[in-house]
Amino acid sequence: MSLFSKFEIHKLHNIPEIQHKRFRRWLIQRSGADSPAVIPPVAARWRCGPNFELDTVCRRLELDSPPRPAHTPPQGDPAVASGVRSYTEAVGPQNTAHTHVSRARAWPDTEKPPEQKAQLVWRAAGRADGRIQQVGSEERRHGLQPFAVLNKAGVGLQRKSVMMLGAPSLLNDYYASVLDCSCDGMVALALGSSVHLWNSETHEVVGHLEPNPDASRPHRQAPSVSCLCWSRDGRVLCIGNRRGGMQVTSLEMRLWDVDHKQSIRYLHSHLSSVGALSWKQQLLTSGSALGHIHHLDPRAPAPVIGVASQKGGVCNLQWSPGDDWLASGSPEGLLHIWDSDITGPKGPQQPIMTMEQPSAVKALGWCPWQREVIATGGGWKDGELRVWDTRSGSCLTSVNTNSQICSLRWAEKKRYLVTGHGLPHHQVTSWAWEFPSLRRIHQLTGHSHRVLHLAINPDNSHVFSAAADQRLHVWDL
Repeated sequence: MSLFSKFEIHKLHNIPEIQHKRFRRWLIQRSGADSPAVIPPVAARWRCGPNFELDTVCRRLELDSPPRPAHTPPQGDPAVASGVRSYTEAVGPQNTAHTHVSRARAWPDTEKPPEQKAQLVWRAAGRADGRIQQVGSEERRHGLQPFAVLNKAGVGLQRKSVMMLGAPSLLNDYYASVLDCSCDGMVALALGSSVHLWNSETHEVVGHLEPNPDASRPHRQAPSVSCLCWSRDGRVLCIGNRRGGMQVTSLEMRLWDVDHKQSIRYLHSHLSSVGALSWKQQLLTSGSALGHIHHLDPRAPAPVIGVASQKGGVCNLQWSPGDDWLASGSPEGLLHIWDSDITGPKGPQQPIMTMEQPSAVKALGWCPWQREVIATGGGWKDGELRVWDTRSGSCLTSVNTNSQICSLRWAEKKRYLVTGHGLPHHQVTSWAWEFPSLRRIHQLTGHSHRVLHLAINPDNSHVFSAAADQRLHVWDL
């Protein structure tokens, strides 16, 4: 309730002879009544509940990234399945019942979302923009479109990108993971709060997903996408969001059905930004900026089937090729290896192995043909590319790249390891892994800012690199 009623404000404005002492005495009497006194906006902004703590983890995440808007996440994430809300979503007026019947895995038909909840909307590419067009210099400056062709080189040109595409609004965030390629060659790229799909075989823009504005809160900014990950069969795309501004509600993950172009699951799991995602067959593992790891079965009404936690945030997650181990990296420079036993009533898990490096473990990847081997890349304080034996916890080999390693992928069919770098050259480098040594094959240059994300198509013929210069390059391996 405001300190002054409309009538009292009107009276104050129209009785100029009111004395200062009477006004002061009346103000003190009003402040002692049941209704609270007016609190200045500056003071109220920093008032928090008794359990509030500043999130030191999110402050540490700024080490390798530019400053982001201030936010105040809560202390932790829910650690029990009862604290998770989930439901299926239908986009548009069509009925989603056929989805649950036609799929081999039966997604649960849980409660429908509230009317006021913002939903994902699918925008299919029209005829004009279905096939990416050459963009002139004037259009580049004023109306750059996602996946618009900025430059096209001869196919197979050595050390040059085959194609350079536009990626406007790509976040310059070292800890984001917003590029992935499915087993069908579908490239998913998050630009701000939208996710765009591009067919790498036909070079056609398929469409994009964007949050439908909340009718009840039209001025509320949609949270940006922090990570995404294709399921192994390429039919489901999982999208994780980060907190925006002073928002204190829980963060969601959405599962998008590519075949039926609709959202099939909406998961509230973490109370801080979702930093990493990884699939283990039909199960999904997610990690948060507060170090909480949740194992989820999206087919179950209560999806959380296991939890774990680590010191520091989770900046990357990846299940091994045989699903025997889970690797998680932290901004503290710790690489944790967890076993595959993720369910049961026991308490929080402990990693079976921990390796340490001087900087954040953001770039990591399991070797597909040597399943006990994992590679990690060091940040700008380190710049070391390391290959580890996870059974013994020892480093098999390391190479100093003299640059920040932002991303890392294995190309199984080529037996290559591909890394994306920051200063000084912003290059993409391919390495030959011949136990126990790494040998540099190619250094691909063309980006003007750090290469934050990498993806590789199914036949390992092309590498996709997205950089802070808001460009997506296609390289010929």
